[in-house]
Amino acid sequence: MGNYRILIAEDDIDIIGVLRLYLENEGYEVLSAPDGEKAYEILQEEKVDLGLFDIMMPKMDGYELIRRVRQFSNIPIIVISAKREDSDRIIGIDIGADDYLTKPFNPLEVVARVRSSLRRYYDLNPSSGQEIGDLVYKDLRVNRENMTLYKGKEEIAVTPTELRILMLLMKNPGRVYTKVQIAENLSGEYFFSEENTVMVHISNLRNKIEADPKNPEYLVTVRGLGYKMGK
Repeated sequence: MGNYRILIAEDDIDIIGVLRLYLENEGYEVLSAPDGEKAYEILQEEKVDLGLFDIMMPKMDGYELIRRVRQFSNIPIIVISAKREDSDRIIGIDIGADDYLTKPFNPLEVVARVRSSLRRYYDLNPSSGQEIGDLVYKDLRVNRENMTLYKGKEEIAVTPTELRILMLLMKNPGRVYTKVQIAENLSGEYFFSEENTVMVHISNLRNKIEADPKNPEYLVTVRGLGYKMGK
């Protein structure tokens, strides 16, 4: 897992120090920024493979940083924040974060989440030797060579995690997946908080691909069980 470059955007130097220690011990290269503006500059000038962003930072908060990053990059983004309400998690994921952890955190869990996010994003790269033919369901199409989603001829902007969920369901139309199964497929591991995160990603996908998100034709809820592709 070495050779990946992680950017930490955090105004607490002690937290940066702890994260740097654990991440570098795993072989990652670590960059850091004390505020959102500096982090944004680094992202425009340097190659970064994953971002660990705080929300409450000076000059530019984490929400605005994520919004700006998503205008030009699909790198995995993990939020680490003291904001613990479900609404905070939903906002973070809704604007483009792939994962959300709250403070105080276990550094080993952060490392596990980083490892999982890198694996599920970069393992989709065609250079890994995986199949790269288009994945199609009705008028939805995923170009697996450039990891782009289309509905008809329209390109649909989705996050890496949203695309991963959609591809899982598109590969097996009609098969029901529980929230736990989807979470495990995303990360290779299961974290307790991920069930609610999966629900938010499904909701975001429906808003992007469904004509009527409240009456979905693609991402269908099977009450008491989970989700499937198609009615």
